Amino acid sequence: MAKDPVCGMTVNEAQAKGTFSYKGTAYYFCNPSCLEKFREAPEKFLEKDDASISEIKEKIPAKTSGLKSVTLPITGMSCASCAAKIEKGIAGLSGIVKAEVNFATEKITVAYDPEKVHLDDFVKAIKELGYGAGVESVSISIRGMSCASCVMKVTGALNRVEGVVSASVNFAAEKADINYIPGIASLEVLMAAIRDAGYEPLPQAKEEDLIERDARIKREEISKLKRKFVLAAVISVPVMIGSMASFLSWVPDFLGNGLFLLILATPVQFWCGWQFYRGAWASLRHLSADMNTLIAVGTSSAYFYSAAAIFFPGFFASTGVHHALYFDTATVIIALILLGRLLELRARGQTGEAIKKLIGLKASSARVVRQGVEVDIPAAEVQIGEVVVVRPGEKIPVDGAVIEGFSSVDESMISGESLPVDKKAGDEVIGATMNTTGSFKFRATRVGLDTTLSQIVKMVEKAQGSKPPIARMADVIAGWFVPVVIVLAVITFVLWYAFGPEPSLSFALLNFIAVLIIACPCAMGLATPTSIMVGVGKGAENGILIRGGESLETAHKLDTIVLDKTGTLTKGKPSVKEVYALSGSSIEEIVFFAASVEKGSEHPLAEAIMKKAAELGVKPVDASGFEAIPGHGVKAAVDGKEVLLGNERLMSLRGVDTGVCAPTAEKYSTGGMTPVFLAVEGNIKGVIAIADTLKEHSKEAIDAFHRMGLEVVIMTGDNKRTARAVADELGVERVLSEVLPQDKAMEVKKLQAGGKKVAMVGDGINDAPALAQSDVGIAIGTGTDVAMEASDITLIGGDLRSIVTAIALSRATIRNIKQNLFWAFFYNALLIPLAAGALYPAFGILLDPMLAALAMGLSSVSVVTNALRLKRFTPPL
Repeated sequence: MAKDPVCGMTVNEAQAKGTFSYKGTAYYFCNPSCLEKFREAPEKFLEKDDASISEIKEKIPAKTSGLKSVTLPITGMSCASCAAKIEKGIAGLSGIVKAEVNFATEKITVAYDPEKVHLDDFVKAIKELGYGAGVESVSISIRGMSCASCVMKVTGALNRVEGVVSASVNFAAEKADINYIPGIASLEVLMAAIRDAGYEPLPQAKEEDLIERDARIKREEISKLKRKFVLAAVISVPVMIGSMASFLSWVPDFLGNGLFLLILATPVQFWCGWQFYRGAWASLRHLSADMNTLIAVGTSSAYFYSAAAIFFPGFFASTGVHHALYFDTATVIIALILLGRLLELRARGQTGEAIKKLIGLKASSARVVRQGVEVDIPAAEVQIGEVVVVRPGEKIPVDGAVIEGFSSVDESMISGESLPVDKKAGDEVIGATMNTTGSFKFRATRVGLDTTLSQIVKMVEKAQGSKPPIARMADVIAGWFVPVVIVLAVITFVLWYAFGPEPSLSFALLNFIAVLIIACPCAMGLATPTSIMVGVGKGAENGILIRGGESLETAHKLDTIVLDKTGTLTKGKPSVKEVYALSGSSIEEIVFFAASVEKGSEHPLAEAIMKKAAELGVKPVDASGFEAIPGHGVKAAVDGKEVLLGNERLMSLRGVDTGVCAPTAEKYSTGGMTPVFLAVEGNIKGVIAIADTLKEHSKEAIDAFHRMGLEVVIMTGDNKRTARAVADELGVERVLSEVLPQDKAMEVKKLQAGGKKVAMVGDGINDAPALAQSDVGIAIGTGTDVAMEASDITLIGGDLRSIVTAIALSRATIRNIKQNLFWAFFYNALLIPLAAGALYPAFGILLDPMLAALAMGLSSVSVVTNALRLKRFTPPL
């Protein structure tokens, strides 16, 4: 949809009444008079348009300009301490504004100044910290390069592509080697950049599908963990039996031999447990500690103490120290921790199912018209502007506008609305939706990563990687957790060795190990992101796009919801209900002047008037001097006469006396209709009553808001009587009427000044400042891009019941996060003192390190499993 630069009306390009190309840009017009005015002085209207856009932008809270944001996959993290370490390392780079690591998704989101820091710096910093950045590499053969300057040109073109970490072009080999971030850049985008630079990239094998790649990596990781766990578990059995040989008479002598136990335990310690050593060493190099440190130190203490007891029995005998073997402790701990990681990895894989489902909706092929012939091609190869043919039962491959044919399209997979939507020439279609009955042709407008589905996936991924304020405390604690646990473990060892019963070294060692092993920063690190991932994904499944964790958290605190009337509560398709003509005028005359003024306009009120003219057989003429007066109405000349069409405020401003029409206008308003006054040459001629039908589920949604304890406010530009009538029909007490577009944000601010947590729901460009001002802005997806950009939550469809679902989902998600955080903190606060032997003096109870390992593994699994309960969330309506 385009915007008429003269009157500001929204214009469907396919149905525009006029077009004009100026300085290489095409402009579309709602009627011929707007076209003529623009043709005479284009700069005048472009300046006006720029000014209005600037005005809107000024009203939207300023965001830091010139910054970029990127999300990078990270490999090698094992606990929340890793996440904190990476955050700290990246945040220390010059030009970084914000860095957030999500342990559950294994990704980092960075806001940065591209003038001061580059993607390559992030990758290097992550690697220096001991972790891997999920960067893909690809080689592309290139034809057409003839000298070194060609190399510089191609290199520059590739480096300008968003998501490219580095690009190197070899002139001799005629090949470009590129490192890039999958999901931001793609092979198609890279090849397009080479083509745009004037060279020919040679086609190669299709790039591995992102979902399949992630699934493959997950499968490989699970398979590797499974092999290590099986080996550790199998070996742990004889090691445990051999360690108890002195208590069990039936155990063979060789199984109780210390050297034999050492041989059995060694592959478990250094192959099955190698990942813990590798992670601990990477942390040590940067003078930090993480979960791997705790496991490596704990199991190594048991292993090397036992090895020393075997090789140096004389030393232990001379010092009188008890020299029991603890190989079983080391092997069983490693086996149980690997089991916990395996279960956790499988559970975490389920938290991202919503993204997989969304991406899985994409069509694999498309039928396009090329050189007059229909050909089948991969959907990824469709170009903007190409004509695509869709038959019954086929998926629509990309976004576009229908140019021929008629059909019904099932958009439930995107919007969540079950009823098919009729599509005709001029209507927009969304890629990945399903055509049901008819056939049609459409022109592709958005392809590849720009399609609605791709943008939804990108938005959901970004939201899943975000952190709500409630997570900040957990992050701070997780950053300090491991060093504090190590200190507590050392204190435990010293106290037991100094004051514990004999054999004090054995007690000290076992309790030292137990404290290290039972401490679980993983549970704290997973508590928030797993719930956010599932919650945001569940929202996407129901046609609700949540911008981030902060929006999700704020939504559960809302106590007031402000609803814009037109297009939000109503269908946005008004119709003329009555026409009142003063003595000396006729209904046909009133409709003639009104229709002539509105001819060609696509404003909903204009469409209603034109439809009435068609019903009466009235043929409007072209008007001249058309002028739109925002919030009031329009002015134009018809047959040489000045005509005003608008609300009572417009008439008052232009000095038109409407007193004679006042009783009729009041009657219309009281009946919930909007009175539109018509004046010709300064004299009032009559009133047109226009009403917009309420959406089917508006009343049901508002009743649900009341049950949720929310105060509902209707905000509209209509007069008080009309607004009150609509509010009474919906059961709403508070109404803000006669609000001009530019004052909507101020009304929201007034509510906030009264201590309210306000959600604003709107669909138009004039709602954007209010959406941005509110605590939570909710945009109707059938509205404008500007409104959706300023919002925190976007409803893909127009059903207000989705708002009820969004707020209920927010409350359920935050409740789930609080449960997870409580469990994570309660677990550590309760079991660390128990592992240290706090109950021993009174009850003689000690925690075996093997049980500590089991508890630690289950704590992470329990947090993820609790988060997965959100998958059972069902919309309340």
